[in-house]
Amino acid sequence: MTLINALAARESSVRLQAALAAGTRADPALLEPLVARCAVEPDFFVRDMLTWALTRLPAQLTVPRLVVELRSAIPQARSQALHTLSKTGDRRAWPAITSSLLRDPDDEVARAAWRTAAGLAPEGEQEGLAVELATQLGRGDRNTRLSLSRALVALGEAAEPVLRRAAAGADPEVQAHAHATETLLRDPEAGFDVAIEEAKRIVALGPRHADL
Repeated sequence: MTLINALAARESSVRLQAALAAGTRADPALLEPLVARCAVEPDFFVRDMLTWALTRLPAQLTVPRLVVELRSAIPQARSQALHTLSKTGDRRAWPAITSSLLRDPDDEVARAAWRTAAGLAPEGEQEGLAVELATQLGRGDRNTRLSLSRALVALGEAAEPVLRRAAAGADPEVQAHAHATETLLRDPEAGFDVAIEEAKRIVALGPRHADL
């Protein structure tokens, strides 16, 4: 069985070993098979190994190819390309993290885009990114909201005025999420669930009663 065939084997253990071998070999000829497999691989651990294998290839080859993959119609292809770009840390990918990706209707894609953008944003772009991310406050389930909070916290001071404005808005879900993110920004060790519950209490009672 060839290495490329092994990447699509029925057993996940075989696929995992194939991805490991691809990363160890670091052959640029494997770029396309690895990217293609990322779009359809169902196993989390295999996908993570595929990402590792891609990061072992020359960035001047992988980054442009992954940027192309961001336009794929397959959500997993977009999210995995974003995840891999976050691991490369190559800021050449920054212009490709568009508003449409940051607002992607698929939560997994959006979460990957938030994390990648926060890590790649160059100096001078953080505040604009914070404004864009703030449009997604209140979105999704706990894990989605936690991902967004972490991305905003990663932006540091650039996120502070944006979160203050969001916390003063009219939507209680957005308000609570913004308040909780402010708590995490001040104290990264604070628990997200505790911060959310406290933020909901503040929103329900009003800021004047926050200390009651």
